[in-house]
Amino acid sequence: MPAYYLEAITVTIGLFLLVAEAFSTNKSKSWVGLCAILGLVAVLFLTTIAIGPEAKPGATWSSWPLWNFYQFDSLARFFKVLSLVCTILVLFLSIDYRSILARFTEGGGTESATGEFYSLPVFACAGMMWMASAKDLAGLFVSLELVTITFYILVAYMRRNVGSLEAGVKYLILGALSTGFLVYGIAWVYGATGTMNLAALPSHIGETPSSYLLFGIALVFIALGFKVGAAPMHYWIPDVYQGAPTPTTAFLSVGSKAAGFIALIRFSTPLLHSSASPQVVTLLALLASATLVVGNLAAIGQKNFKRLLAYSSISNAGFLLLALAANQNGQANALASTSIVSFYLATYLLMTVAAFFVLAAVHVATGSEEISALNGLGKRNPTLALALTVVMASLAGVPLTAGFLGKFFAFQAAVASQIWWGVGLGFVGAAAGFYYYFKPIRAMWWAAPTNPTPIAVPAITRSCVAILVAAILILGVWPQPILCLLGL
Repeated sequence: MPAYYLEAITVTIGLFLLVAEAFSTNKSKSWVGLCAILGLVAVLFLTTIAIGPEAKPGATWSSWPLWNFYQFDSLARFFKVLSLVCTILVLFLSIDYRSILARFTEGGGTESATGEFYSLPVFACAGMMWMASAKDLAGLFVSLELVTITFYILVAYMRRNVGSLEAGVKYLILGALSTGFLVYGIAWVYGATGTMNLAALPSHIGETPSSYLLFGIALVFIALGFKVGAAPMHYWIPDVYQGAPTPTTAFLSVGSKAAGFIALIRFSTPLLHSSASPQVVTLLALLASATLVVGNLAAIGQKNFKRLLAYSSISNAGFLLLALAANQNGQANALASTSIVSFYLATYLLMTVAAFFVLAAVHVATGSEEISALNGLGKRNPTLALALTVVMASLAGVPLTAGFLGKFFAFQAAVASQIWWGVGLGFVGAAAGFYYYFKPIRAMWWAAPTNPTPIAVPAITRSCVAILVAAILILGVWPQPILCLLGL
């Protein structure tokens, strides 16, 4: 099957669900989420058998002009799979979170206004999949904005919640600002090189990059820095993460970050094979260093679990940028850096979504998202507490977990490229992480519960958390499944 069918099928699923939900008389809207999950699982299967033009050069479709804008290499396949898995997990989380959604949308406990919440992530998923296959700056911009516009709606979806509306306004204003930087930067890059084709950029730069080109690159990096949560473009993250619905926050933390990094990889890789490589590496290293410092130090004093995970997201963006910056000279470590970023994002998906599943269950039971809401969770639900302990340990980088391997690979690449100041700041950040990641663990096992009533966990949450925790432990000692998906 031609690979470009994947996005077409995904968009069709989203449109079908929107129309079907509009004419449905069912009081419960969870069926929309279940149908979306089944549709995306089917697309996930098709992704494993989809092919590009190089696999079937004699076919009529392999010579279509479409392939001048769309590519399907191993990296594109990996990020499509990552986008689909992330969206499926977020939809599962949304189904168990529907009581909170109903309370802050229509009110009165009815779910009549929650149907679109299950179909919108499907469109965001299609945008992320298109972004993974983008071959030119125009396609990259359009697919990125499809993802961003969808998140504008999802963040402010709980219209009866002041925090959600405030988060939506902040995300809209700063998102529009970043879009302006992106369009202006693309215009400067196009003006300096005369092409928007990413693969053709190195041949159009020449032996010495012009100041116009470097200015355009800096603008694009500022815009993509907003998407991935890099400092100093990170200010929106804590407030938006705290105010948005928990499934949206999980999607922002993983899906939006993955979309930003695939865009950053697609844009920076050809530049790292050009004469602009030293400037690009320096810019990436500076962003990585600032992000590591801000994310880790600011997380220390957090008392709200969502804000803690927000600064954790910033911190992990720093490690990802450090791995990408390790592509010094754009030659020896190009494949390694891309693979490390991809592996890190896959493990980060498992850890972060598992943490948000636990947070959602606690929020439904207690009505609070503070770390103090976890007090005594080891007594109220030992299984849930044990799962969150593994997740927090993995985020901190404890050995024999997937999080440890992600950080180890990032440090290994930085050491090989001799980015010593980045390595030093990374070690400081990792040490700080052991403090703030273990705050929830201390609350669960050492603090007395404010309410001794056991916390009941829905079957979907229980199953998803068990699978994610098992994957974290298995990949911590056997990372080959992800490496094989990357073609290594």
